[in-house]
Amino acid sequence: MVLAANFLIGLREGLEASLVISILIAYLVKTNRRHDVRYIWFGVVTAIVLVVIAFVSIRAAVGSLPFRTQELVGGTLSIIAAALVTWMLFWMRRTARTLKTELESDLSRAVALGPLAIAGVAFLTVGREGLETAAIIYGTVVDSYTAQPFIGSISGFAVAAVLGYLIYRGALRINLAKFFTITGALLILVAAGVLAYGIYDLQEGGYLFRLTLQVGPISDPGNQAFDISGAIPPDSWYGTLLKGTVNFQPNPSWLQAIGWVAYLAVVLPLYLRGSRAVFRRPVRVDA
Repeated sequence: MVLAANFLIGLREGLEASLVISILIAYLVKTNRRHDVRYIWFGVVTAIVLVVIAFVSIRAAVGSLPFRTQELVGGTLSIIAAALVTWMLFWMRRTARTLKTELESDLSRAVALGPLAIAGVAFLTVGREGLETAAIIYGTVVDSYTAQPFIGSISGFAVAAVLGYLIYRGALRINLAKFFTITGALLILVAAGVLAYGIYDLQEGGYLFRLTLQVGPISDPGNQAFDISGAIPPDSWYGTLLKGTVNFQPNPSWLQAIGWVAYLAVVLPLYLRGSRAVFRRPVRVDA
């Protein structure tokens, strides 16, 4: 069920990228520069290819490292991924109302500079989304060796592309403010799980203390905050669902539990409170 979490990531990030592309293309069409749309697609495709190459290269490189180094790299990247999710959500909330104006302003300057500048605007905007998405997905699949995470994310991107096209053509209208607020709150839960898993990796590798006097593996009872494996077996359908969606662990270490609770206690209320103020009216990011 890692598929579900990555579908959500692909859907949200993909729709953001689709809306950005729609805004750029719509501006060129509106200013009678339809012939320059090809440069937008060139920038988009280049950004996607480079992100995929970077993702595959990093995953292959980490897999060849010694165990403790893998734990260090995997744990660090998971924590970075959680930080990127948090930054991305608050950045989107802050800039949603001015996103269209800023993109059109950047593109108008690029048009005066030529085709490479036009492609560069698309490359940078889509590349930023792509790098964020790759980091988030990596944090959810760092120890996964199945195709489920990639099927989930690709499915999310596909649905987002269809939605983005329908919105661009005017065939579909959705309240983007509510969509991004709800999916943002769900992604915060995913990020909390990714953060906790990053802490686990660093503890497992011996890079973080264990908040206990007992020496031994993280799985030892003395190193655990609680153990509800009996109530929520990891191999049950609901245990698998929780693990795949929010990275739930029925027997976390003390530091994992504290990190998870502290993150949600701070980030989720701030996000929801700010979202009510900023997203009081529908966000204007349509083309």
